[in-house]
Order: sequence, then structure tokens, then C-alpha cells
Amino acid sequence: MPALESVGWGFWAHRQINRVAVFTLPEEMFPFFRHHVEYLTKHATDPDSRRSSDPEEAPRHYIDLDYYGTYPFDSLPRGWQDAANRFTEDTLKAYGIVPWHVQRMYYRLVEAYKVKDKERILKLCADIGHYVADAHVPLHATLNYNGQLTNQHGIHSLLESRLPELFHGNYDFVVGPAPLFAQPLKRIWEVVLQSAAAVDTVLSAEWKVRANMPESEWHVYEERNGRRSKMYSEAYAAAYHQQLNGLVERRMRQSILAVGSFWYSAWVDAGQPELSALIDTPISTADSLLLEQETKKYRSGLLLGRPEAD
Repeated sequence: MPALESVGWGFWAHRQINRVAVFTLPEEMFPFFRHHVEYLTKHATDPDSRRSSDPEEAPRHYIDLDYYGTYPFDSLPRGWQDAANRFTEDTLKAYGIVPWHVQRMYYRLVEAYKVKDKERILKLCADIGHYVADAHVPLHATLNYNGQLTNQHGIHSLLESRLPELFHGNYDFVVGPAPLFAQPLKRIWEVVLQSAAAVDTVLSAEWKVRANMPESEWHVYEERNGRRSKMYSEAYAAAYHQQLNGLVERRMRQSILAVGSFWYSAWVDAGQPELSALIDTPISTADSLLLEQETKKYRSGLLLGRPEAD
């Protein structure tokens, strides 16, 4: 996957995923994360911003699993060293390392929690949120990441940016409490395998739209950031969204819960340190009112017991 060809969920979706994940956390963590929700929202897209300056960044966002065979890709060991021994580190980096990078970042977050390094906790949480969300994107699990192998060029931005931006108003992001897990590598592998299993659905759904809509209705030109850009029409996007039968909403909901779970589980692995002492700046009245509204919306009815993921 070329470094600049695709950037996963669009900016709006990444920021929404990180933001709502805050409201899935247990009461012991929630005040600290709620206090810093604006940072976690704003910096959810930092990893994409680094792609143009850091040559090591791009492979951290995806893994082209079909390079290694067919589902469930048993030829690829799940552990980094075993996989590198079989395929070489250069090969792994060439075809994406998102599950192993998430695991690496997870243990960095555990250490940051232990020493109560506020800035590092926030930076790592924002970044982990991005990578975990990207791992939920089906087109981040295939060599055919932009439909270039099936004459479906542009499907990447259609799926991950255009659809959420147009239709998120009908999505339900009240997902409940993030579950605790014990094995971060196992958990992120579950995510990428689910993404890989959805690749055929993502591609075939778009072919059905193409077959039933005149090509003249596929695209429109719109002003974006002072530039006239060609993009898929709302009619085309709506037809594709309908064919996907809720897939984008489901993957975004699953992303929110998973991001919360990674933040939460790392905190438990760190010994559940007290975070309230790290709250050292006031929140504006306007932000406080918004947070109260969001808290009522996303935390109403949270279960007293928190489910276990594994």
C-alpha cells in the first residue's frame, strides 16, 4: 500500500471515534478522560498527519492479509518475531504492521499510566485510538485497498470518508461500556480478521450499485477547501450505503468500543493508577455544558458490571 494513497477513516470519523470512546470508560477513569476529551478528539488524526514526513508511519495503519494467502491466513504467525522469522521484517513492513504496532503502543501506554505521565498518556491514547480504528476498516486488510485491482478506483475514500460524513446523522453511537481484555495482541488480531472477512462485501456491494446506476450519475463536482473536486454523488453514495446494510455504522460502533477497551485494559495492566491528580486545568463553561450533554447521551444506562472480551 503506497504511503499516501489512503488514510483510513476520514478526519470526522476518527475524531468521532476517539471522542465517543471516552464515554465508554469506567468511573475511575472517566473524569480524567472527559477533562481531556478535546485533546483526544483533535489529535485523533495526528498519525495521518505524520505520514508525509515519517517514512515509517504508513505501514502502521494497515495489513494486507491476502498477501499471505486466504482467510484465516494461517501461514502468518500472529506474534511479531515468529512472523519476522518466517517472512522477514522487511516483508512485514512492506505489507503492513498495524496489529503489532497497536500491541507496541499498548505496552507504551501501560508504562505511561504507571508513571502518571499525563502528556504521554494523552498522546498515546490519541494515537492508539487512530490505529485501532484503522484496523476496523475492511480496506485496510487487503492488497486491493483502493479497488485498484478490480477497477474500483476511489472506493477507499467513498467508504471511509464520504459515507460517514453524509450519513452519520442516522448512526447510533451509544455503545455501552468498553469491555476489559487480557491479551492485546489477540484482541487486535480479532479486529483485523473481521475486517478481512468484510472485504468481499465492501467490493461486491459497489459493483451492484454500478450495475444499476448510469455512469453519468456516479460523480459530481463540489467545492472543497477552495478547490473544485470530483467526488461520488450523494445518490451514488446513498445507494452504496444501502447495499452495505449498516456495515459502516457497525464498524464505527465496534471501533468506539475497541478504542475504549484498549485505553481501559492498559490502565488495568498498569495497576489502575489514580488519574484525578492529573487534572490541572479548568474547563470553559461552554465546554462544560457540552460535556454534560454528551455524558447524558452516551453514558445513560451504562451497565454496572463490565463485560469481559477474552
